[in-house]
Amino acid sequence: MARLKDQYKSEIAPALMKKFGYTSVMQIPKLDKVVINVGCGEARDNPKVIDAIINDLGKITGQRAVVCKAKKSVANFKLREGMNIGAKVTLRGDKMYEFIDRLFNIALPRVRDFRGINANGFDGRGNYNMGLREQLIFPEIEYDKIDKVRGMDICFVTTAKTDEESRELLTLMGAPFAK
Repeated sequence: MARLKDQYKSEIAPALMKKFGYTSVMQIPKLDKVVINVGCGEARDNPKVIDAIINDLGKITGQRAVVCKAKKSVANFKLREGMNIGAKVTLRGDKMYEFIDRLFNIALPRVRDFRGINANGFDGRGNYNMGLREQLIFPEIEYDKIDKVRGMDICFVTTAKTDEESRELLTLMGAPFAK
């Protein structure tokens, strides 16, 4: 599945260099990492929910998830410092490119009434964030074996300096932005 990585070297990087007029190959923006995060408030009541989330993230990404703990106590949410409240996975290298390829070409087209991903998810520093409402769009997740439909946040961290460079990079990688 190193197809996207090879495509970056042969097609995407030269196209970015030509469009933005970079003088050095080190200026060309590239994808640094992808972070997938699932936050779950009901995990404080039922600790088995975290196991289900870790299992789902493991199937989707091929890598074991890390449990996220609360940093502060919040009385209104009945939350104490150190309680398990979610899980995350950080992907780099070949697994990252494989996940992006599956997300853009297989999972996102399975979303009902899909017209493209929102182009307003850039943070001003060249990173892109998006949310999914359900984990069922990934073919690795079996509908019968899930206990509850959960969403997830996906963050694409790039070395781009501006949102325009980052958007062009993700578009050339196959991100289906809404027109």
